Amino acid sequence: MIVLVIIVVLALLLVFLPSMWVHHVMETHAAERDDIPGTGAEFARHALDRLNLGHIKVEPTEQGNHYDPDAKAVRLEPRFMTGRSVSAIVVAAHEVGHAIQDDIDLPSFRRRMTLARTGLRLSWIAAAFMWAAPLLMAIGKTPAALVFNVIGFVGLGLMSIATQITTLPVEFDASFKRALPLLEKGGYLDERDMPAARSLLQAAAYTYVAGLLRTLVTIPGIGRMPRL
Repeated sequence: MIVLVIIVVLALLLVFLPSMWVHHVMETHAAERDDIPGTGAEFARHALDRLNLGHIKVEPTEQGNHYDPDAKAVRLEPRFMTGRSVSAIVVAAHEVGHAIQDDIDLPSFRRRMTLARTGLRLSWIAAAFMWAAPLLMAIGKTPAALVFNVIGFVGLGLMSIATQITTLPVEFDASFKRALPLLEKGGYLDERDMPAARSLLQAAAYTYVAGLLRTLVTIPGIGRMPRL
């Protein structure tokens, strides 16, 4: 019994500690700074224009910071959209990094988007299997209908895990190959802020590590397009 409790506690720590660390890093550097020359949105707009990506919009969102490749839009939460903080600038840089990936048609970015769209369709099919199981049991009165439930559950889990795994290299590329050079060469942040910027970029990428760990122990979502 004690061993089981220890395993459960360790599993919970494995799932929630990365998320807690990401949140801590973001909040640590979220203080407003008068010496930062612009907001997250202003930085994103300026960086995109410098990269000849003026067709990409910068928009507010309540759905989490992300880049939408269909709408060609960098979307930032209100506090990062209007904030003058290291976190606001770095989060905006990370999402601009995804816009760069889309513009150059980065193969890993394209594969990830294809898998995510396929997963979205398959999730509805898997969900149909899960929803059909109780009905089939009521009509046929056979436990064999539970097979539909198992197929749906396993299908959702595997697709969600596959999507998260393909997302990880895309996230690290956006942080360290796209966003970091922008920040280092653009003079947007003081040199003393660069260690914090690197930690924030790492946290932005590790958001999806935390997501993968949660997926391994929870029922995956149905009908949602994963964010970049």
